[in-house]
Amino acid sequence: MATTPGQVRPGQRGPGGAERIDGASMFAGAILMLSGPLSVLLGITGIAHDTLFSPPGYVYRFDLTAWGWLHLVLGVALVAAGAGILAGKSWGRAAGIVLAGISLITQFMFVPYYPVWSIIVMTLDLVIVWALSRFHPAADVRG
Repeated sequence: MATTPGQVRPGQRGPGGAERIDGASMFAGAILMLSGPLSVLLGITGIAHDTLFSPPGYVYRFDLTAWGWLHLVLGVALVAAGAGILAGKSWGRAAGIVLAGISLITQFMFVPYYPVWSIIVMTLDLVIVWALSRFHPAADVRG
């Protein structure tokens, strides 16, 4: 099937050799660019004010400064993956799925410390994994 000028075929290469991205991938990249800074902010808060969160007796109890560094590094990696997806880099999709999965697990382990924040970011991470994993390079985008 022929494509019209506004239509994007997933897996096609655009100008400069970058992979053209579909709507779901663009959405996931944008959400990664939101989820990453949220994790960075959480990390900075944990590092600077490690008494802000009051942890209960919990199996996965770590020093809150350690949690802060974990979230900070993961947030930077999420932003990098989001930028890779939006730039059409081939590694961006796989990195986004893996990093969103890791973020989901760390947020699950962080639920007792800050439940509302963790559940919101876990939801964003699930949406990212869903949007990036539904890509099929041979599929036609029909408008």
